[in-house]
Amino acid sequence: MQELIQTRTIIDDEKKQVILDILADKYCKLILHDTLEKPKSAMEISNEKKIPISTVYRRLQTLFDAKLLSISGSINQDGKKYFLYKSRVKSISLRCDLELTTIKLESNSSRVN
Repeated sequence: MQELIQTRTIIDDEKKQVILDILADKYCKLILHDTLEKPKSAMEISNEKKIPISTVYRRLQTLFDAKLLSISGSINQDGKKYFLYKSRVKSISLRCDLELTTIKLESNSSRVN
């Protein structure tokens, strides 16, 4: 099996700032790490990482808005909506000098046969 590695460089300064804010937030990093391998519900993330559920939901929204998290949903047997969250990035690389900050995102893509 071969893995297809896709990277994206962030150019827009406003998007760079959003990524830097996310990297500075311990809960955002925990959520991204916890959802690398398989999609998880907000409750699973909260229980596994010992993060208050309200904080999990706020950070999930932040990560989704920044396009670092994907959401899939379904309806369970009780008719309730059930959402799963998965990290869209495998790694974030940062290079900073006094003139320029470069941020590269490596996609959390699936494997190719």
